[in-house]
Amino acid sequence: MHKTIACYVTAKDQDIPMQQVDNIKESTKIESSIVITIEPSTTFQEVIGFGGALTEAAAVNILSLLPHQQEEILRGYFDPKEGLGYKLCRIHMNSCDFCVDSYSCDDVEGDIELKHFNIERDKKMVIPLLKRIKEYCKDLKILVSPWSPPAWMKTNGDMCHGGKLKDEYKKTWARFFCKFIKAYKEEGIEIWAVTVQNEPMATQVWESCIYTAEEERDFVKYYLGPTLAEEGLGDVKILIWDHNKDIIYDRVKTILSDKEAAKFVWGVAFHWYGGDHFDQLKKIKEEFPDVNLVFTEGCQEGGVKLGSWELGERYAHEIIGDFNNYTIGFMDWNIVLDTVGGPNHVGNFCDAPIIVDKDQKKIYYQNACYYIGHFSKFIRPGAKVVKSSCSSSKLEVLAAKSQDDTLAVVVFNKNPEEIEFSIVIGDKIFSGKSPARSILTIVLEK
Repeated sequence: MHKTIACYVTAKDQDIPMQQVDNIKESTKIESSIVITIEPSTTFQEVIGFGGALTEAAAVNILSLLPHQQEEILRGYFDPKEGLGYKLCRIHMNSCDFCVDSYSCDDVEGDIELKHFNIERDKKMVIPLLKRIKEYCKDLKILVSPWSPPAWMKTNGDMCHGGKLKDEYKKTWARFFCKFIKAYKEEGIEIWAVTVQNEPMATQVWESCIYTAEEERDFVKYYLGPTLAEEGLGDVKILIWDHNKDIIYDRVKTILSDKEAAKFVWGVAFHWYGGDHFDQLKKIKEEFPDVNLVFTEGCQEGGVKLGSWELGERYAHEIIGDFNNYTIGFMDWNIVLDTVGGPNHVGNFCDAPIIVDKDQKKIYYQNACYYIGHFSKFIRPGAKVVKSSCSSSKLEVLAAKSQDDTLAVVVFNKNPEEIEFSIVIGDKIFSGKSPARSILTIVLEK
C-alpha cells in the first residue's frame, strides 16, 4: 500500500518553483472523470539518469562568472541533494558549433600515426570543470561525441559543411577515439561511452560528417569496435545514430541486423529535432530488446527567449514520451549559454535551462531547470519505469519505482486551466489538482 509523503509543483502562475504543496489527498472513491492508473508491479527499463552537455560554450559561460557563482551552477546541476542530481554529461571530441572557433585534436595534415594528437584545448576549460563536477558526482557517466574528424581526414577537406571520412583514414579515426579516451584517463577522467558521429545524416554549416547506415555499420564493425577492444578499451560503450527519431528504426535495423556489428553496439542515441516519433523507440526495443535507448541532445533553437514557459514544457513532453517508450537516460544540450544563446562560432544560437549575463555577472534560471528537476531529483539511477496510463490526453504522466519501492509520479499539464484528477494504485485512490501550465511530482512511500 502506498501513501503520499510529498507533492511538488512548478506552475506558470506561482512564484516559487518546485514548491511543496498539499495538492494530493487520499480518497475513498474516484472523484474525477480523469483517472491516472499506476501499476507498480509492472516494471519496465531501469533508469541510468539525467544530464546535459558541457560544451566549450557552456564552459566559457560558467568560467565568466565569479567563483561562488560557478560553484552555484555546478552544484545546482550535479549535487544529488541540493541540485538536480545529474549523472550524465556529454562532451565533444574536436569542436562543435558551440565552440569559440573550429579546431581538432590533431590538425597536422597526414598525421596517420597521430603523433601530434593532443587535448590541450580541453585542458583549458572543459577538463578542469569536469574535475569540479566529479566532486559532486563521483560516478559521473561521460559520453563523447564527435561532430567531425579533422579536415585532412575528410573528402571535402573541411570540418564543416558535411563531407565524409576518407576510406584510408578509417583506422586512424578509430585510433583517434582511443587516443582521446586515454588522454582523458591520464587526466583522471574516465569515459563511459562514445557515439560514432553526431547527426550523421545532416550536412551543416558547422562541424558535420555524413555516414549512411551501411557506412556507420561498417565503421563500427571493422574499425571502431575492434580498435577499442585492441587498445584495451572494450568496456567503453558504443552508441549509434545520435540523430532524430523520424527515421531511427530503419537506420538502427540496418546496423543491428548485422550480428558482427551488433556485438559492439551497446545503445542507440537520439535527438528531438525531427518530431515526437515515440513509437519508433518502442519498435526498436521490441525488435532488438538488448539495445539501450538514450536521449543525447535537445534544445530550443532560435536564440534565448528568457522566461518562455514553452521551454520547460518541451522538455517535460519529451522526457515523458521517451521514458514511456523504453529510454533509460536523458541528456540536455548546453547546460549554460549566454544571453544571446552562445557562444557559437557559426551563429546557431539556442536556448538553455541556465542563461548567464557575463557582463552583469547574473544567472537566470529558466523553467526548464525545474521541469527537468521534477524528473531527475525523484527518478534516480536504479529506478524502474512502471506501467501508467491516463484516461485523458489533457495530462501526460510518467511513473517510476525506486529501489526502496518509493513511487514518483510526474503529472504534466500544458493546458491553460486547472485540472482535477484521481490516481488509482491497486485499491488505493488519491484525488489531486494540477494547476494550469504546471508540472507536479508526487512521491508515494510504501
